[in-house]
Amino acid sequence: MTPLELPTGLSFSQFAGFRPGPRFIILGAVHGNEICGTQAILRIRNEIESGVLRITKGMLTLIPVTNPLAFALKRRMGDRNLNRHMRITEIPEDFEDLVSNQLCPLLKQHDVLLDIHSFHSPGRPFALIGPSNNADTLEPFSLAEQEGAFALSLGVNRFVEGWLDTYARGVLERQARGVEGHSDYGVGTTETIRRVGGIGVTLECGQHDDPQASVVAYRAIRGALEHLEMASGEKTERPMNIEVIRLYKVIDRLHSEDRFDHDWRSFQKIKQGELLALRQNGAKIFAQADGWIVFPNRNAQVDEEWFYLAEASGRLAEFRARLSNLHGA
Repeated sequence: MTPLELPTGLSFSQFAGFRPGPRFIILGAVHGNEICGTQAILRIRNEIESGVLRITKGMLTLIPVTNPLAFALKRRMGDRNLNRHMRITEIPEDFEDLVSNQLCPLLKQHDVLLDIHSFHSPGRPFALIGPSNNADTLEPFSLAEQEGAFALSLGVNRFVEGWLDTYARGVLERQARGVEGHSDYGVGTTETIRRVGGIGVTLECGQHDDPQASVVAYRAIRGALEHLEMASGEKTERPMNIEVIRLYKVIDRLHSEDRFDHDWRSFQKIKQGELLALRQNGAKIFAQADGWIVFPNRNAQVDEEWFYLAEASGRLAEFRARLSNLHGA
């Protein structure tokens, strides 16, 4: 375990307008090698402190580096993935437990979360959103309309749903194989704020080393502030040709010699019956339906997520209608 005394704390800035409004929190570097959010947040902070940007209502909280250990090490994690199994722990066992103990109460004090990330391979930016309104036990939610409108303000045109319930089904499959697991391991920042009555979107801005990723992040923050009416500025262009994608199945790697049949890219389109991967024992994995392969990880560990399958979401019409209303506003 990493020595718990280093780093010394979680650093953040807060700016309050003189009128009541939303309590909005923005996170960067939840994963330490994903720095586009850090760069964009520092740019926003500098604009506020220099008077270029004014927060006119509500409260804005900026955390440029949410996982300072992983950030200092220039890698995804410190001791473990901060964006999994997020909860308050009475006896911290690793550095991310210490961060969670500070971050969870902070999220509870806010209404809206933007968590900024990047990914390792080339691809279009996208936003991970929560479920439709429901009263299920896994992720009950009643603010899908507000969260959807917020997501549309971020400047991307690809939206992905279905993370937690797909992950939970994967946990059941692991348990059936005798592998320990719990659905709450899929709970990260956005799931945490939804559980305490807020809304949250994870924004994936592009490839880690792409300078444009920080530009995507910056424009998203400005668009979010405009949407929440917390700061004035130029009108943000609404996305066109939007697509809404639903994750529906996670495939785990079962052996170190399991391999892909193709050098898959995330969100590459696949056809029903197409060969995707081969197991070490010779078994073949085929696409179950037309759709996309998402988050393929050739370096996945045994009994961990290898890739996801996704299909077109039934919420596309809902998002198009919401976007049409925003254009007309």
